[in-house]
Amino acid sequence: MNFEVTFKTRWSDFDANRHLRHTAYNDYAAEVRVRYFKQQGFTITDFANDNLGPILFKEETSFFKEIHMGADVTINLQLKAVSGKTERWKLLHHFFNEKGQLAAEIMVFGAWIDLEKRKLVVPTPKFHNLFSALDKTDDYEDILLKMETLKKT
Repeated sequence: MNFEVTFKTRWSDFDANRHLRHTAYNDYAAEVRVRYFKQQGFTITDFANDNLGPILFKEETSFFKEIHMGADVTINLQLKAVSGKTERWKLLHHFFNEKGQLAAEIMVFGAWIDLEKRKLVVPTPKFHNLFSALDKTDDYEDILLKMETLKKT
């Protein structure tokens, strides 16, 4: 499935150069992920009931074109990599300006944290297919985890 969201940008999203500030990209990407989770039937309340939350290890942003003040931005979400039980994952966001030009990409590498123990966990089986509906990137890969890594979490 091609999952994408178009946002009307806000005045507060822009910097002194009158283009989308760098941290606003991350805010929009996070909102896209939350909306994807919700569309798949998992709200923030559902995660909280399981004491589970997404956590990011790495967030890489590449900028290509400006998004100017007052312009809409469309962001899609793709699956770049995932482990067998969805313990670890990489998601790719593409940002498009109003002309449909690629403006930026954000790749996030994440996992799940137990909200009480504050430790990484394997999500319960109901979350194992969370990303299966997403389009995969052309360079999609399976994340193979070593047993020692899982025992530490």
